[in-house]
Amino acid sequence: MDWSARSPDLNPIEHVWDFLGRRLAARTLSPVTIRELRLALQEEWAAMPQQLIDTLILSMGRRCETCLAVRGDHILY
Repeated sequence: MDWSARSPDLNPIEHVWDFLGRRLAARTLSPVTIRELRLALQEEWAAMPQQLIDTLILSMGRRCETCLAVRGDHILY
């Protein structure tokens, strides 16, 4: 697709980072050091529901079709 670079919606990792960021923000104690942040991210990554990953993978066809329909512009969800 010629326009895919303009659509962050086509990058599922953005949704994974959002999930991880929300999980970190919801923690009672925020990580203070780089080591604590790395460990917290590893814990949240391991706890990420497989259903989230499956949903992101299964949504890629629809995302690509929508991106083509709006000629690579941002997809409103």
